[in-house]
Amino acid sequence: MSNNRAATTQQSFAMNGGDGPHSYLNNSNLQREATDTCRTMIEEAIAQKLDVKCFSSNPLRLVDLGCSVGPNTFIAMQHIVEAVERKYLEQGLKSQMPEFQVFFNDLAANDFNTLFASLPTERRYFACGVPGSFHGRLFPESSIHFMFSSHALHWLSKVPEELLHKNSPAWNRGRIHYTSAPDAVSHAYAAQFDHDMEIFLNARAKELMVGGIIVIVMAALPDGIPASQIPSGVMFDLLGASLMDMAKAGLINEAQVDSFNLPVYAAPLEQMTDLVKRNGCFTIERMELVYRESKLVVPVSGKECGMHVRAGMEGIIAKHFGSGIIDELFDRFSNKSVEFSHQLESSQREGAQLFAALRRK
Repeated sequence: MSNNRAATTQQSFAMNGGDGPHSYLNNSNLQREATDTCRTMIEEAIAQKLDVKCFSSNPLRLVDLGCSVGPNTFIAMQHIVEAVERKYLEQGLKSQMPEFQVFFNDLAANDFNTLFASLPTERRYFACGVPGSFHGRLFPESSIHFMFSSHALHWLSKVPEELLHKNSPAWNRGRIHYTSAPDAVSHAYAAQFDHDMEIFLNARAKELMVGGIIVIVMAALPDGIPASQIPSGVMFDLLGASLMDMAKAGLINEAQVDSFNLPVYAAPLEQMTDLVKRNGCFTIERMELVYRESKLVVPVSGKECGMHVRAGMEGIIAKHFGSGIIDELFDRFSNKSVEFSHQLESSQREGAQLFAALRRK
């Protein structure tokens, strides 16, 4: 899951569709492992905080915001449906068990054909597709009971404009991200995230019923850890270095690198907490950083790292540089991932994700 995004011109790009060797469908195991780590927490949020007795409407409506093309979204939504069913049974409400309707949301550019072609045949819900950015309204007021978003909210609605102005202190020359960049660059990213989350929370507050819950799993920055030392930071630095190597070799123009920035941001826990409190429409039932249970048991290989990043980033890179550089770029990136494998392994010790369960007041 996770492909709501926009580039500097606010054009949207989807994860690699289809079921080929570079597709998100076949290269999303890292996100799946991360979401699986939070499965018990999601089930506990439903068991302890979702008040099904206050829901009289049928069907019960669930949403995955940033669903991508599967299979992760199907696994997650099946677990959520089963957890809600258990809640009804435990409260003696078997006769009131509702039907379930699941809305799979992502940008219009998402490969919904692959998504729905791979829908599980044995599912206990009615499936719908909802194209559109979650940086805005998607559903009628007070129409949704439960929302879920996994590894999608770290995508910004656009690249901060200051990064593209040569006279700005946030001009990000020679880099493609705020990792290893001056403070002005990271501050611009943080401000854009604040803006996007304000819009996101306001929209969800209108769409969720009172008592409804939204569960968010997203990339995060642990307290006291530089962004350059978490897994995504290391990968983005290596990707940027690969592009600069290609520029020095005359394969692309260095100005193209200067004007390219990834609209991705890993928020600290404190920033996310402040944004929810400022919004005022939700109670924070649970918000904490979560580390993978299996971290460093099987370190990510250079090849796996390259396939993972390509599945998510190929579209936005090809749009800016042209599709002709993609194979060369990711060959170089995979080689750098092997060369700097010690940094990747070390970063996995620092990597974390943010889990949040918010209840509509």
